[in-house]
Amino acid sequence: MPAAKGKIVEGGRVILPAVFRKSMGLQKGDTVLIELHGEEIRIRPARSALRRLQEKLRDYAPEAGSVADELIAERRQEATKE
Repeated sequence: MPAAKGKIVEGGRVILPAVFRKSMGLQKGDTVLIELHGEEIRIRPARSALRRLQEKLRDYAPEAGSVADELIAERRQEATKE
């Protein structure tokens, strides 16, 4: 997507062009992450960071059930040994 003009208004608020908000599925009240990279500011939806983190952690998740189920099973197994 080509560059577009935005504005910084009172209070340091940044107005993103509507075409960018629509493209990213951003709506009023959505949370975004703002990162500074040298002289660039990057803005992305918080949900994209969450998805990225979930993808990275997916390899560590149990194949069946949940991490909580796995932990409970381990604790029950330990309790029977004592």
